Amino acid sequence: MFAKINTVGLFGLNAFGVEVETEVTRGQPVFDIVGLADTAVKESRERIRSAFRSCGTAFPNAHVIVNLAPADTKKAGSMFDLAIFMSVMRSIGSAPSEIPGSTLDESVFIGEVSLSGDVRAVAGVLPMVLYARRHDIKTVFVPADNAHEASVCDGINVYGISSVTQLMDHLTGANVLTPHPQYIPEPGGWFGTADYADVKGQALPKKALETAAAGGHNLLMIGPPGTGKSMLAKRIPSILPAMTFEESIETTNIHSVCGMVSKEEPLVVCRPFFSPHHTISGAGLCGGGSVPRPGQISLAHNGVLFLDELPEFARPTLEMLRQPLEDRQVTISRASGTVTYPCSFMLVAAMNPCPCGYMGHPTKRCICSPNQAKAYLSRISGPLLDRFDLHVEVAPVTFGELSSDRKEESSAAMRERVQAAREIQRERFKGTGITCNARITPEIFNEVCPMSDDAKKLLEDVFNGMGLSARAYDRIVKVARTVADMDGSEVIGKAHISRAVHFRTLDRKYRLG
Repeated sequence: MFAKINTVGLFGLNAFGVEVETEVTRGQPVFDIVGLADTAVKESRERIRSAFRSCGTAFPNAHVIVNLAPADTKKAGSMFDLAIFMSVMRSIGSAPSEIPGSTLDESVFIGEVSLSGDVRAVAGVLPMVLYARRHDIKTVFVPADNAHEASVCDGINVYGISSVTQLMDHLTGANVLTPHPQYIPEPGGWFGTADYADVKGQALPKKALETAAAGGHNLLMIGPPGTGKSMLAKRIPSILPAMTFEESIETTNIHSVCGMVSKEEPLVVCRPFFSPHHTISGAGLCGGGSVPRPGQISLAHNGVLFLDELPEFARPTLEMLRQPLEDRQVTISRASGTVTYPCSFMLVAAMNPCPCGYMGHPTKRCICSPNQAKAYLSRISGPLLDRFDLHVEVAPVTFGELSSDRKEESSAAMRERVQAAREIQRERFKGTGITCNARITPEIFNEVCPMSDDAKKLLEDVFNGMGLSARAYDRIVKVARTVADMDGSEVIGKAHISRAVHFRTLDRKYRLG
């Protein structure tokens, strides 16, 4: 007999439909799986045989051949187990075509089957369920541990299955399950618990971080150890605007592929913050592997990537960031195929001014020679430095600031100003696909960044005097656009250019790059 069951495969973030075709014929007992299946898929034969015994059904003593169509697309992973199990069941007449609330032809089965018949969780369920919904599938059966994640997707019935026995009882009507309720995140908890009210002093770095958050700009902090650079960076998500539902889905898709989605809170609603160690490899940072997986820059999509001790990262690893920072996506090519992952993130970095960290410190003596300091700072290339919109010096906090009882401004108050600036940008860029000033494209640059005459004159003097690159010019104007938005000004004035330039001078002070 011949039978067919629908499922979904995954390569990177790209979900694709798979038809599991099974034919059972007379002949020598053989169980074959074809259709460009990898080792994990072929090994499902033994898991499925054992699962048949666990639910009290004899595996057919015949020639069983399973084809995963389309046959020219590589299938990888264990998520096809449940669909293969169902296809064989249907081919021997043990599964009804009409099932509660739907039909087998309108259903998709996703999950790994264990030897005991339990259905185990798999990675990447959300993008697969979203694919099923787009293609008018009414019902999906997923592992019980993935049901909460799958229920993020509305408009489709999601059933969480813990074992193949439970699945068969549902299909035959012996014990009908109810669809998993749709997951709706509760308000609150969108901005984390870290608050800038906990950070004493550092008014200038806080203003720079607020400006960066308002426009989605990249930022570099330079200062001695112990001045609070990491503490400042870790609180950036607390002042970023709340994620839209579309942003949450985009980010959750990437986390789902990596198996990083929480069972309790399957939808990412707090802007991600990732801080990789400086020993990370290029593949770990930007993604890679024989089957390309997302790196830290993609996991930080719609959030913040923080690189602490920036000069300690391997230079080739840092240089890999240059293209993703411009294109907001990273493409990984392997023999198995090419995958593109989104990586639209704020890059925030921190570094010491020299190997010992105390060059320019008001009280501590630097022990580094000029050549050592120069070699340390030159680990950051000029092209990478150009991609930081703002540079800010983080000075040591004084005893008076640390011991003061004065309350610091909270993240909530800073976020209100950031949100107000983002609302202006959202209205300005409506219908363009641009989300913030840092993403302004060349074709609309002059239109959305009008400058007064004295602002143009100041910018000309700075450009010629500092020998800026075209990219640095572009980024100064974008930061000035953000500063003007925070002031509620449609036209970029001299004061806005001045403040933007003020945040581009540390590369000259420390001779970075």
